[in-house]
Amino acid sequence: MGRRNRAGVRLAGMDFALSPKAEKYLADLTDFMVSHVYPAEPVYHAWRLARGHDDHTLPPVVEELKAEARSRGLWNLFLPAESGMSVLDYATLAEVTGRSVDLAPEALNCAAPDTGNMEVLHMFGSPEQRARWLRPLLDGEIRSAFAMTEPAVASSDATNIATSITRDGAEYVVNGRKWFITGAADPRCEIMIVMGKTDPAAPAYRQQSMVLVPMDAPGVEVVRHLPLFGYQEQHGHSEIVLTDVRVPTENLIGEEGDGFRIAQARLGPGRIHHCMRAIGMAERALELMCARAASRVAFGRTLAQQGVVQQQIAESRLAIEQARLLTLKAAWLIDTVGAKAAASEVSAIKVVAPRMACEVIDRAIQVHGGMGVSDDVPLAMMYAQARAMRIFDGPDEVHLRTVARRELKPYLT
Repeated sequence: MGRRNRAGVRLAGMDFALSPKAEKYLADLTDFMVSHVYPAEPVYHAWRLARGHDDHTLPPVVEELKAEARSRGLWNLFLPAESGMSVLDYATLAEVTGRSVDLAPEALNCAAPDTGNMEVLHMFGSPEQRARWLRPLLDGEIRSAFAMTEPAVASSDATNIATSITRDGAEYVVNGRKWFITGAADPRCEIMIVMGKTDPAAPAYRQQSMVLVPMDAPGVEVVRHLPLFGYQEQHGHSEIVLTDVRVPTENLIGEEGDGFRIAQARLGPGRIHHCMRAIGMAERALELMCARAASRVAFGRTLAQQGVVQQQIAESRLAIEQARLLTLKAAWLIDTVGAKAAASEVSAIKVVAPRMACEVIDRAIQVHGGMGVSDDVPLAMMYAQARAMRIFDGPDEVHLRTVARRELKPYLT
């Protein structure tokens, strides 16, 4: 009975209606996607193909999209202080950008990991840090990276992180190895937020701190750029070694020992963004599946007339709607009770949305046949990104553990 009552309280007054401002942004964004983003996709991919996917330079068409988006006021929409929208408001817009995940988020200056880094600097950065790094990030002049994951430890448990951040007078000395550091391959990436241990003897969740490390600091070595299922994304996912890297103590974000708290604050809204973009990918995959099914004939009938294909389409629609509702609920809870209180719901969507996207995209690939696994349609690339989402920002198993602990808590206390 207690569990049901608690659920009722958490659902009381829940409303997913967009604010008038968000409705206007949504209409403008939808028009921008149709008039500029979708037509730019073949230009973007042709440029990358011609240059080779090991070239991480930004295709010029994206800068054109950025200029157009900014002129329309579609800029930094993820940050409430800039856009005036709630997390719930932005969630619907994030879904739309997920339909063209390589182009649209960056065109709006709403691409990870910059969004999370900008949120960190906005919430925890000093005035000097904001002026030096947040302002050019908000202006879309540079890119950034977030260096937490390490190859030698299970980084899903942040207490395992082995990178050391040692104070030496007016400087911190950073030593460690990071990998799958998104964005670090982009030539425009100028700054990393590095998470490491400043006090290994402190309580488990007060050992970690975050410091700002310029990419051109002596001792920063980019070892390699890691592919996702063979795909090299334009911004890259890099392995980085930090050897006696010295930064001034003013580069510490917050206080020593604040690293875990800052990471949790960063990941809450960011997971909403990731999940809604995954839903946008799934929506586009379903559209491609329906179009293919309606145009392809096998055994005397279109695929759309085949019962097995109809079931795949229906199952996809059901899964998308369920994932969207759960994600909007998590966004609403962040707005109303805060990210910490919404932790279980945020963990739930981090499992549900990528899993759903993988299933829908996989069905779309199957309906497309051989074309589905080629680069003639975006499905293979979308699947690679959706499948990777089940690992980054915490693997499914960690988030399932969080959900289970909340469910079990009334029975174990």
